[in-house]
Amino acid sequence: MANSDLVFALAGVGALLAAVLPRVLRRRPFSLPLACLVGGALLYLLPLDLPAPDPVAHRALVEHATEICVIISLMGAGLAINRPFGWRRWGSTWRLLAWTMPLSVAAVALVLHGLLDWPWAAALLLGAVLSPTDPVLASDVQVGEPVDSEKADDEVRFTLTSEAGLNDGLAFPFVYAAIALALAGGGAGWVGEWVLVDVLYKGAVGAAGGLAAGTLLGRLFFRAKVSDLRLAEHRDGFVALAATFLAYGVTELAGGYGFIAVFVTACTIRAAERTHGYNGVLHGFIEQIERLLTAWLILLLGGFVATGGLSALTWQGAAAGLALLLVVRPLTGWLAGLRGRAGPREGGVIAFFGIRGIGSLYYLAYALGHADFGVPAEELWAVVAFTVLVSLVLHGVTATPVMARLDRLRERAAGGDEEEAAAQHL
Repeated sequence: MANSDLVFALAGVGALLAAVLPRVLRRRPFSLPLACLVGGALLYLLPLDLPAPDPVAHRALVEHATEICVIISLMGAGLAINRPFGWRRWGSTWRLLAWTMPLSVAAVALVLHGLLDWPWAAALLLGAVLSPTDPVLASDVQVGEPVDSEKADDEVRFTLTSEAGLNDGLAFPFVYAAIALALAGGGAGWVGEWVLVDVLYKGAVGAAGGLAAGTLLGRLFFRAKVSDLRLAEHRDGFVALAATFLAYGVTELAGGYGFIAVFVTACTIRAAERTHGYNGVLHGFIEQIERLLTAWLILLLGGFVATGGLSALTWQGAAAGLALLLVVRPLTGWLAGLRGRAGPREGGVIAFFGIRGIGSLYYLAYALGHADFGVPAEELWAVVAFTVLVSLVLHGVTATPVMARLDRLRERAAGGDEEEAAAQHL
């Protein structure tokens, strides 16, 4: 059997897994990404003539494949959020973005520099790469289908979804800081341009581009005067891909952050007609594409691990990854949630589920194409892949039971409140 024929056959198997496994595993402590990870590892342990999943040799391919997966996931996350935008309504999200994310970047950079004696540019890069939570692998702890009620999203699912939707774009300034530091050889002359361009200009263009694209597309979908252009009446789900690529491409051409633009576009389209059934059509299509791409990429990640991709991992690198998942994220997430909208129990769940995934792989591939960080690429990939691997296992096993218990406790508390209100009425 030709190698290409085998690849096509396995791609079909991956697509079937993406369709079947979410339903089979719905009530089990075993997520789709974790199943694909195990399946990919087993495939590459078999004596098959499969292409080597080497991110160093195929850096550009990894960059673009993960890039597409992330922007599609960002569109899905934005379309699913039922809660209207607002500073108070999104208070838990702003706390995580303002405190948890930069503190995570700094903590991971300090740990890597201290344990491995890496150059500051490499340590900062890994801090930036591993700081954003992932919108791709977090479906078990995120909001589900779009619904009519603005109050349908509980605080945990809403916060984790909106955080993942925004911090994938907000990680870019930290990645650019690491690139600038590496290119400058440790000097500080890059800081002024970084603040003006990479933080202020690109961030503003990303938000403005997303708002403009979402506003125009929302009007086209729902309010176009010509019925043939009112796409909501024709219910074509693939239009979600058009909105994703259009918002991303135009914003990137203007020099802004396309990740931010895609999420803002999705939220703006949803806000144009919040209760319209077309939102569900768009979200359903984009969710299927996301699930398919995720299955393929995680199969390859499993193959990377099975073929010795972690051979360059040191105990110090592993310790840094574990510290992020078990200490840094939970602690900084808990601190950010103090006196916030979420209660103590919900705040603890939000702090724990800082899932790392496809976004981290994208950022590392992107950065390695722009600078040399003074550390072998194999070692950088090993640390990131190990962290994503542990996150997949840890969060994949715990997400279903933890969220199910949280839902039961919430329903029990709501039932008690209703009984108390009825007693007072009598």
